[in-house]
Amino acid sequence: MAARIDQPSRAPVALITGASSGIGEALARRFARAGHGLVLVARSADRLETLAAALAAEHGVKAWVAPADLSAPGAAADLAATMKRARRPIDVLVNNAGVLAHGPFVGMAVQRHQQLIDLNVSGLTAMLDAFVPAMVARGSGRVLNVASIAAFQPVPSLATYAATKAYVLSLTESLSEELKGSGVTITALCPGITATEMLTQASAGSPELATLPTLLVGHAEDVADEGFDACMKGEVIRVPGVINHATVVAGRATPKWLLRAISGAVVRRMRSSWPNS
Repeated sequence: MAARIDQPSRAPVALITGASSGIGEALARRFARAGHGLVLVARSADRLETLAAALAAEHGVKAWVAPADLSAPGAAADLAATMKRARRPIDVLVNNAGVLAHGPFVGMAVQRHQQLIDLNVSGLTAMLDAFVPAMVARGSGRVLNVASIAAFQPVPSLATYAATKAYVLSLTESLSEELKGSGVTITALCPGITATEMLTQASAGSPELATLPTLLVGHAEDVADEGFDACMKGEVIRVPGVINHATVVAGRATPKWLLRAISGAVVRRMRSSWPNS
């Protein structure tokens, strides 16, 4: 059984958002393997309870669940208050919760754009505001923000999503300098396309995602391993995978106007090959 939320933990504690599946679940497993206590956060309480019980039994760690919708105003502050009442300092904050929407900007409902911004940008920022000051006051702590390779360049058909991840990357880089000497490190994990439920859901309505070459799709476990390693080392940016890393390096050396032209041409060509296009 998962530990109750009012029981103290003596091990270093990692709070992981979006922990019920995909990269978040893989990160929870990786931190548990390293002996960290866990606070697992997502909207699905049942899935969190199942995961917490499994990790506690397998690794002998304490695992608490804290169901929350971090896109809701005040959710991060409420979560921090819960941790304070439980006298449970958070040693590692993993901001993994996020949503993706694929398709033309004009054809997407305004509510969908706002959902991406509310969770990927506002929710993540609120979590940093709620937990980082206590880390600075203690003089120790680590933060892992899950961004994306999409943060490095414009991505037609993922315009809003890519923009939210560019925000995450920029914020992480800025804070890495602000936090120097404080004992707190902050890392941006920038995975490429990864086999997760989020990708499966996006692929259901997007022909080009459903036909991606297997070589370009990474595994959540590999991404989690790299994220854990980078976080523990205090690296500012980690891009998992040789192909993804090469793409980022090439992209940073390419003029923005050329990146836009190339990415736009690729998307238009892919659409022209769809049935009934």
